[in-house]
Amino acid sequence: MDKPERATEGVETAFSALFAQVERVYYGHREVLELLFAALLAEGHVLVEDVPGVGKTTLLRAFARVLGLSFARVSFTPDLLPADLTGYVYLSPRGETEFRRGPIFAHVLLADELNRASPRTQAALLEAMEERRVTVEGRTHPLPRPFFVLATQNPVELEGTYPLPEAELDRFLLRLRLGYPPPAAERTLLTREPPSPEDLPEMLNAEALSAHIARARAVYLSEAVADYIVALARRTRAHPRVLLGVSPRGSLSLARLARAWAYLRGREYVLPEDVQGLLPHAWGHRILLADETNPQEAVRDLLAEVVRSTPLPEERRR
Repeated sequence: MDKPERATEGVETAFSALFAQVERVYYGHREVLELLFAALLAEGHVLVEDVPGVGKTTLLRAFARVLGLSFARVSFTPDLLPADLTGYVYLSPRGETEFRRGPIFAHVLLADELNRASPRTQAALLEAMEERRVTVEGRTHPLPRPFFVLATQNPVELEGTYPLPEAELDRFLLRLRLGYPPPAAERTLLTREPPSPEDLPEMLNAEALSAHIARARAVYLSEAVADYIVALARRTRAHPRVLLGVSPRGSLSLARLARAWAYLRGREYVLPEDVQGLLPHAWGHRILLADETNPQEAVRDLLAEVVRSTPLPEERRR
């Protein structure tokens, strides 16, 4: 029996209008927009591995603008210190100590080329992502809610970088590649002057978005679908080619993301097909293979094999 959809009535249409505004400045990647927004609704963070020049900054500025959220961009260079990110305490002209907030106190943070920063600075960001607060000089400062980080890595230029270890990669809800725009979208980019992200209308605000986050968290995930996620995770751990399979954190992350994805679709329940479609994005960075020359492609193939070999639950919906 289908669950009533009153609480999510009109949600899909409203978000489609929001995405259409972002697409005025960032063409041809609707699925990327949907995945980013699902990650935000699931209170997760996103790692983008892509070459320079594909519009990451423009995308995120437009994303923050239509959501009515503050935005900051930080270039993670080797000389970036944790205090440059989190802020620092200084002595004011009045002789009092004051805290000057760093760019991490934005709602939406673009951490550009994260793997170029030192492990110490990387750790400061990753701790803030996990705890949603920073501690400076012994005092704890909460970060704004919602708080969303999109971190980038250049997969081609690896000289002078500090690759993120598996334990830190596991803190990202999604890993994405934006890719190049379709030919028609790239032609539009050349022939039409797009508006600035700052010229887009604000269609939400932090308070309204927090309400959507709460409703997405309440989306129903049946025991059958939960068992399906567990079965998929266990198959990755037992696979002979896998050195490190999906952790319980990865299972929980996929469940949160599936709830948010269903909410974006105007549903109050998660389908097994939601889990299947999100699996490569949510688990691709969480698996370490024993010996592969092209690990990302091999992981995609392995996850496809895991999906094919794991029976769908009989209960398709509530």
